[in-house]
Amino acid sequence: MFDFEKLEVYQLMKDQHNKVMLMLRQNDQMDRQVHDHWKNAMLLAVMNLVQASARVNSNEKKDLITVSRGYIFECSSLLDLVKSTNGISPVVYQELYDNYERISKMLLGMYKSFNGKIE
Repeated sequence: MFDFEKLEVYQLMKDQHNKVMLMLRQNDQMDRQVHDHWKNAMLLAVMNLVQASARVNSNEKKDLITVSRGYIFECSSLLDLVKSTNGISPVVYQELYDNYERISKMLLGMYKSFNGKIE
């Protein structure tokens, strides 16, 4: 088993990725640019976390976690934009929003756990 597979935040992000992909596939009314950007941002959030788990240098880990968290913020913003045009149900919006918020907090916790570590 790879290190990233053991992370609770990875499992949550994988689940969120799957929910977003399913929602995007089912929503053929969504602007294509928003659709593609959301799809890419979600994937890059996961991939940067995976990259962080492979690093041994704390500063590299922190940088990649920061990038991953930035993509989570992008996804949350895209979710809000879609909501503002009534492109998503309130129930789906709230579930995805809550998960993004939880992921963001978990990534911030990971980031903080590397503060003060000397290589």
